[in-house]
Amino acid sequence: MKASFDLKKTIITVVAFMFSIMFLLPFIWMLSTSFKIEADVFTFPVQWIPERWNGFENYKEVWFGQFPFYIYYWNSIKVAVSTTLLSVVVSALAAYGFSKVRFPAGKWLFLIVLATYMVPPQAMLVPQFILYRNIGLFDSHLGLVLLGSFSVLGTFMLRQFFMGIHTDYIDAAKIDGAGHWRIFWSVAMPIVRPAIATYAILRFIWTWNDYQNPLIFLRTDSLYTIQLAMQKFTTINGEFYSLIMAAAVSAILPLVIVFIIGQKQVIEGIAQGGVKG
Repeated sequence: MKASFDLKKTIITVVAFMFSIMFLLPFIWMLSTSFKIEADVFTFPVQWIPERWNGFENYKEVWFGQFPFYIYYWNSIKVAVSTTLLSVVVSALAAYGFSKVRFPAGKWLFLIVLATYMVPPQAMLVPQFILYRNIGLFDSHLGLVLLGSFSVLGTFMLRQFFMGIHTDYIDAAKIDGAGHWRIFWSVAMPIVRPAIATYAILRFIWTWNDYQNPLIFLRTDSLYTIQLAMQKFTTINGEFYSLIMAAAVSAILPLVIVFIIGQKQVIEGIAQGGVKG
């Protein structure tokens, strides 16, 4: 029985490893191409390790050339970090209120909030555009941050974790004289920390990859985020694939770093969500 189990586990591990390599191959090709000279990009068979290295010349051109990426990198970091912090605070407070604070029509209000998730974001673009033009938030990073400051999915996700906190913890804190703010900050937040970290990572990734909102609500070139910069860079340098791959690697590198740093919290959040009782 043990030998059969070990064989089955080994086969599953090998198959999973092969699939992971298949998923990584496009990224490996992209990384390899970013260091090649243009003449070697489409050589056959594929040179996974370039025979003629171009050093960091492609990256220098991407970051400090005619279309400097460091400006758009800073714009994306500013928008993504600000949106993530604000969205986490708003979603966590709303989730705690809907799960642990008793007030009239609370369940109905939560259902109304959930119902807004059924409205496609594209259906709200025109009224949002008109509103932003009228209140002076059009063509500004503050406008982009406010667009992502509330998330129905984030509120619903965190509410489920807050509901998993046993009522005895809340009652004990109330007996000690703690108010809802104290309970939220000192009791509830440490318990759901992995869930909040998981949502923060997801919110950062969604904001970093967002193309639609910057495209609609930004007009000034110096305010562009990395996604708009990638589109413009590709249009200008469409025939230079080594430069495009260097730009693509630069664009996804922060996402890889964020996930590597936060993967422990993500795993804890998933494990915590799978525990009942």
